[in-house]
Amino acid sequence: MASKPGLLQVVQSVLASAFGVQSQKKYQNDFSQPDAKVYIAVGIVFVVLFVLSLIALVQWILP
Repeated sequence: MASKPGLLQVVQSVLASAFGVQSQKKYQNDFSQPDAKVYIAVGIVFVVLFVLSLIALVQWILP
């Protein structure tokens, strides 16, 4: 079993996966973790921030 990843590693992994640049080795390492709660929480935060930033960008471009 792989060692438990730190928060920065989880954030990097979620960002890489979101943009489709995650390596197969890292992908397999992420799914070998026994607890997915941290990945899910970081993923939800990422999606919320991404959607809010898109809304803000559209509001800024189209006042």
